[in-house]
Amino acid sequence: MKHIKTYLIAVIQFLTFAATAQEMNLTTSDVVLGGRATLAPQQIHGLKWIKATDMYSYIDTTAGIRMMRSSVKSNDIELLKLTEVNEAMKKAAHDTLKSFPSFKWESHRSFSFSVKDTLFSYDLLLRRVSTLFTKPENKTVTNITTNDQNQSIAFTVDNNLWLYKDGKHIQITNESEVNIIYGQSVHRDEFGITKGIFWSPKGNYIAFYRMDQTMVTDYPITEWENKPAHVRNIKYPFSGDKSHHVTIGIYNLADGSTVYLKTGTPEEQYLTNIAWSPDEKSIYVVILNREQNHFDLNQYSVSTGMFVKTLFGETQEKYVQPLSKIEFLPGRDDRFIWQSKRDGFNHLYLYDISGKLIRQLTKGEWEVTRFEGFGSNGKYVFFTAALNSSITRDFCRTEIATGAFKKLTSGLGVHTVNSNEAKTLFIDNFTSTKTPRVISILNENGKKLKTLLQADNPLKQFKPVSVELFTIKNREGTDLQCRITRPVVLEPGKRYPVIVYVYNGPGVQLISDQWPTGNELWYHYMAQNNYIVFTMDGRGTPNRGREFEQVTFRQLGVVESSDQIEGVNFLKTLPYVDSTRIGVYGWSYGGFMTTTLMTRYPDVFKVGVAGGPVIDWKLYEIMYTERYMDTPQENPEGYEKTSVLNMVKNLKGKLLLIHGTSDDVVVQQHTMLFLKKAIDLNKQADYFLYPGHLHNVQGKDRIHLLDKISEYFFNFL
Repeated sequence: MKHIKTYLIAVIQFLTFAATAQEMNLTTSDVVLGGRATLAPQQIHGLKWIKATDMYSYIDTTAGIRMMRSSVKSNDIELLKLTEVNEAMKKAAHDTLKSFPSFKWESHRSFSFSVKDTLFSYDLLLRRVSTLFTKPENKTVTNITTNDQNQSIAFTVDNNLWLYKDGKHIQITNESEVNIIYGQSVHRDEFGITKGIFWSPKGNYIAFYRMDQTMVTDYPITEWENKPAHVRNIKYPFSGDKSHHVTIGIYNLADGSTVYLKTGTPEEQYLTNIAWSPDEKSIYVVILNREQNHFDLNQYSVSTGMFVKTLFGETQEKYVQPLSKIEFLPGRDDRFIWQSKRDGFNHLYLYDISGKLIRQLTKGEWEVTRFEGFGSNGKYVFFTAALNSSITRDFCRTEIATGAFKKLTSGLGVHTVNSNEAKTLFIDNFTSTKTPRVISILNENGKKLKTLLQADNPLKQFKPVSVELFTIKNREGTDLQCRITRPVVLEPGKRYPVIVYVYNGPGVQLISDQWPTGNELWYHYMAQNNYIVFTMDGRGTPNRGREFEQVTFRQLGVVESSDQIEGVNFLKTLPYVDSTRIGVYGWSYGGFMTTTLMTRYPDVFKVGVAGGPVIDWKLYEIMYTERYMDTPQENPEGYEKTSVLNMVKNLKGKLLLIHGTSDDVVVQQHTMLFLKKAIDLNKQADYFLYPGHLHNVQGKDRIHLLDKISEYFFNFL
């Protein structure tokens, strides 16, 4: 097509060694069981900095199972054998361990680890195990949150918040109404929320969420294992309906009192990005309106819960999405860092405690993707950024006083860093499409001090495939990131079927310059079976700036579908693509896109597989849907235009719908309504259920899932 221009960024041939008789094809079992284990690039297990030191530890299995210690300047030495830990466990009358569990350094001489519902500490000097926490008898414990300052532990039992202090269990809340919940994440984990318990810096207070969802719609989930089948009701806040009400409590460990923040009305608002002041006198909360187009950063008194002041607010025409809390500069309680997309891209801003903007610290047509902390006593702020491209990640720093910027990592790909406590040394875990993994240690100036690992190619025994990363331009002239996975050797004159693997939804980026693991190995599996897998991040996906993301506002699926069709048009220009055999597959939002593409463009796609798809946005949750679509009452045209139910009449190709029967994210009603409409219109669709599975199919059953999907394409594409 004349309006498409292709710019090849990289054509990367995987494993371009000569074919041998030993080369094997992947199996779906390899993809599932080996994708993040044996077929993932070699890793250094247990690699972490030892607290308050410049040394790091890791687990070695070459001579038994043992914990090792090293530093940039020293040689590796053995710290501890697993047999020694087990001797200590026996002396304390506890079960022994088969391997080193995940652990956390509490000091330079002790680390903690969990076994079932018990938290232990091991002292390297005394060679002794002690118990830090045991659960209350006959209780199921969740959300265990440890305070490093006083070794106290907050946790939840059912819907109530508890504390473990000085060897005693203290029940902080005593709520009998099961739909009023304390200490758990709220707002369905939107707005950067991942937890419901927030310790104060010195460990004197616990802030916690209280969520009242008595007013939210009951939704039935059928559990088929019981006789008769059992209905388990969940609370599901459909877009346009009532939402739960959230408040924030503060528990004082000294006197056992609790106050609640006076966050005001309306009750249907979102409370997020909770942050403590260093002196524990104030707590800061972002208050986001239900419309999600305005928020205020508010300060509250810890002692009274009273509102103190609004530091600043932000308003956007479409939506604003606060995801990160304020970060106070080291040793100062009057200045902090805030992240915002107010200039179109996510950047760092320096504020004082009055709410006055001092300066913007980072700037450019690129995004800060992760705040990494401060270094040199607050001289620098460290962060990860999509600096060169949305498909790469680099570790960077900015000098707070001057704004001087420096990229600290080298090599195009994805860098993930882990710093020592002083933020003077950094473990850089690097991967790219050409590099399985390199782990190095950098200093705060980006100088590489030591290389810890250069991983071999974990796929070298398998038949190679070709992976190409490139961009195309859509009709508007916007570059869109793409990837093609295909057989290395293409038979002359042969045209191959293509599967478009799609997500193209908010907050998820599929294309990145890193070594394939996990589900991406399925692309290799299909390429080894002479299929081409094409993936594209169209408009609406993250890390490309606010305009790129928000163009889908009030019309989810419309712009994204147009971009995906641009990708298909590009595919049709390739001499080895069979344009009559193009399929599409996606899960969740990708399932929505699959059903949308199959029905909006029925003459383009021959076969589709949609897992856990949203079919009608009126049936999806408030927090996510209303951000992008407003409410059904405010945007009836948008909801009608994007409902797949209104397009079922166009279906022509073979379509397989897949759903977990216990899905509490995209409820099964979506696919049931699609099937009902298909039957009414005499349209054929295939359907497969995974009993007891939630929003995705995990564990060994995932092998069955990949076999089901693969065979559907083998049979019909």
